Amino acid sequence: MKKLFFFIVLSITLNIAAQTPYQKGMQKAFFLWEQGKMTEASQIFERISKVETKNWLPSYYVAQIEIIGSFGLKDEVKLTAKLTKAQEFLDLAKSNSENNPEIIIAQALLNTAYIAFDGQKYGMSLSGKNSQLYNKALAIAPNNPRVILGYAEWNMGAAKFFGKSTKPYCNEIKKAIKLGRQEKLEEEFYPKFMFSRAEDVLKGCEE
Repeated sequence: MKKLFFFIVLSITLNIAAQTPYQKGMQKAFFLWEQGKMTEASQIFERISKVETKNWLPSYYVAQIEIIGSFGLKDEVKLTAKLTKAQEFLDLAKSNSENNPEIIIAQALLNTAYIAFDGQKYGMSLSGKNSQLYNKALAIAPNNPRVILGYAEWNMGAAKFFGKSTKPYCNEIKKAIKLGRQEKLEEEFYPKFMFSRAEDVLKGCEE
């Protein structure tokens, strides 16, 4: 029993020691993000992006944190600052991974943040662009659950705005959830499907 315990501890120790600075940094950033420390997490992702100059993931996550943090802001100066920074890092991610569906839908989410802040000011110019972005992402990755969910949620928002039923998109959300369960990600730190978010969106769908 003592030998087994020693072997397990040794295996864990060797596994930790074998981790690269990149892996340790990414794991720390995700841990801070989960703790709600978004600024600290963003700073670590940003530092990693300056070292991993050919890797799209660190800059992608900087952008995601800034975009998510912009929703609900009432000050346009703060909103613009966050989304300008997000755009810079999305462009950096794009330069390392062209035609990436995850980056494409992140761009759509960034546009949505502007629209959510002021629909009259940004709706006309960005709504059409968002539809194009989601269609492009779907053409590249038709079975990507994040793309399907994002597009369904976008269409639901538009339907609610124009007083139409969201029912046509309920099955798309269910499809995304099903594909999310089947998905097997091979790239380390690749964006995961958020089941809790999908379930919340489904609850708001008129079945």
